[in-house]
Amino acid sequence: MKDPRIGTLAKNLINYSVKLQKGEKVLIENFGLQRELVNALVYEAYEAGGYPFVLLKDHQVDRALLMGAKEEQYKMMGEFEANVMSQMDAYIGLRAGDNINEQSDVPPEKMAIHGQTVGKVHRNIRVPKTKWVVLRYPTNSMAQLAKMSTEAFEDFYFEVCNLDYGKMSAAMDSLVELMDKTDKVRITGPGTDLTFSIKDIKAIKCAGELNIPDGEVYTAPVKDSINGVISYNTPSPYQGFTFENVKLTFKDGKIVEAMSNDTTRINKIFDTDEGARYVGEFAIGVNPYILHPMQDILFDEKIDGSFHFTPGQCYDDAYNGNHSDIHWDLVNIQRPEYGGGEIHFDDVLIRKDGRFVLPELEDLNPENLK
Repeated sequence: MKDPRIGTLAKNLINYSVKLQKGEKVLIENFGLQRELVNALVYEAYEAGGYPFVLLKDHQVDRALLMGAKEEQYKMMGEFEANVMSQMDAYIGLRAGDNINEQSDVPPEKMAIHGQTVGKVHRNIRVPKTKWVVLRYPTNSMAQLAKMSTEAFEDFYFEVCNLDYGKMSAAMDSLVELMDKTDKVRITGPGTDLTFSIKDIKAIKCAGELNIPDGEVYTAPVKDSINGVISYNTPSPYQGFTFENVKLTFKDGKIVEAMSNDTTRINKIFDTDEGARYVGEFAIGVNPYILHPMQDILFDEKIDGSFHFTPGQCYDDAYNGNHSDIHWDLVNIQRPEYGGGEIHFDDVLIRKDGRFVLPELEDLNPENLK
């Protein structure tokens, strides 16, 4: 193995993230052929006494399939993948690619076919019924998006992915406890004044068991409680197009106005189904090493001092009753260099300009997580 950090990452994924046990089956799904990490995961799975299964995919091939997609064809694909996934105890999704815009010219109706068939395998089987973790793998394209040299980005990647997630998990307990007893949330900042309730919806901490990199605590708003406006300040690739300057206006939970650098395109996404104009997740990001957006949601949604407010499908463990074929994590960063902002829980300020101000939450500030 050329880089020992890959072995450390593979060991953490098998033993900490999915906690693979003897006799359990794990599906390793790789978009983009990253042999070194896939091989390391296979070895670690065998070392743990498990049975690894590998499914290799490619974004360019996936695009070719999508361009001519037929509902009957993708229904069969969904049945095939559902049969495989339903037999797994664990899942590791490894994503890598050379072009984030590979699917930019796939017609929306073809993307919808994928979401309604193959996408449901993950929503209905993988998420609720397996121990799973999803991660990216460093590529030249990712380094370019992060505006870093390839070597510097690789160092950043392993620093972020191999941090002490056990320490982060312990620090999140106070935030989870506070969110579980909170009713009203108000978020303010440049172009943003938003209110909603999270009453009686469970808060879930994410510290290396579902995503790598990780670092968020999520819940969901009461479906019809959202009112006001939110302006997102990070670019967001979705369905092959990078959206910028996204601004959403809510009334009684529903997006009644949506604007962006392509307002027509964004409204087509929100017209996917009824649930697409409601929100399925509210989350607070705390990863101390991720400071700036790089147009990769697994990184961007964990940015220190950020939150994301997600139109579409909710999670079963933070259930608010919203169902949709989309789940779009849109991110706002509240540190001073991004314009600042405040989060209040039940009229009490809990975070200002990206820093937690309550004593019981200060362990989540970046200097205490490194």
